[in-house]
Amino acid sequence: MAGLRREPTARQIRLGAELRKLRNAAGLTGREAAAALGVSSAQINQIESGLSGVSEKRLRHMAARYGCSDAELVEALVVMATRRCRGWWAEERGRLPTPFLDLAELEYHATFRRDVDFLHVPGLLQTEEYAHALFSYVNPEFPESEVERWVEHRMRRRVILERPDPIPYEAIIHEAALRIRVGDRTAARAQLMRVLELSEADHVTVRVIPFDLDDFAGAGSAMVYAGGSVPKLDTVVRDGPNGPHFIDAEAQLDRYRTLFRRVEAVSLEPERSRDFIRGLAKEL
Repeated sequence: MAGLRREPTARQIRLGAELRKLRNAAGLTGREAAAALGVSSAQINQIESGLSGVSEKRLRHMAARYGCSDAELVEALVVMATRRCRGWWAEERGRLPTPFLDLAELEYHATFRRDVDFLHVPGLLQTEEYAHALFSYVNPEFPESEVERWVEHRMRRRVILERPDPIPYEAIIHEAALRIRVGDRTAARAQLMRVLELSEADHVTVRVIPFDLDDFAGAGSAMVYAGGSVPKLDTVVRDGPNGPHFIDAEAQLDRYRTLFRRVEAVSLEPERSRDFIRGLAKEL
């Protein structure tokens, strides 16, 4: 077992899961796949569980043996397997829960991101003051140093919107999230102005869902949709009792794509949304 990863990341686990899907689609057991590839069944299991890496040569050999004809998917899996990226989030390992670091890695590699939020301004749009007030309220037992650590982590995640090659980002925010004063009036107005500022960027789209809307039942809870390099590698993230919960089953992805389109269809257009937010800011 020497050389195996002690705690694979969600990205590494996802790569293994996709290779398992290809093997299952080929109708092969782990033992049969191992025999065809000339490796041990333990090695197949380690790769599919994310405990062991896989070289480009072996991955392509596996895809060929599994009869995978989706060239784009294979290329995307090769990139996942071979692109070594020790991002800034790795510095936080052991200091913050693993699922939150996995989320930072996921969105860093995403080709686009879509958020739907009903109670809070999405994290990527939050000001430092808003995030501080939110973490302090939700985790009253946290010492100030711990709150600051969470705030810093959230602020650093904004790199995907601020770097030279930012990803396309769309946020759909319910009026309730914009009206709830997580901090005081000054902080609330600053937060609204921050959302307006970011919404002017070419790669950022902000839409508002107003209270005055018939036949709208929401989307259950906040939702993050992160685009993969091919649609089969998309990921949905929902809030769970122990932090972010990652969803990648194809049927579930289809469901959430449909749900996002439905929510988007009833939201205000970007310019009307900006006017709406300006109106809320004037009320403060």
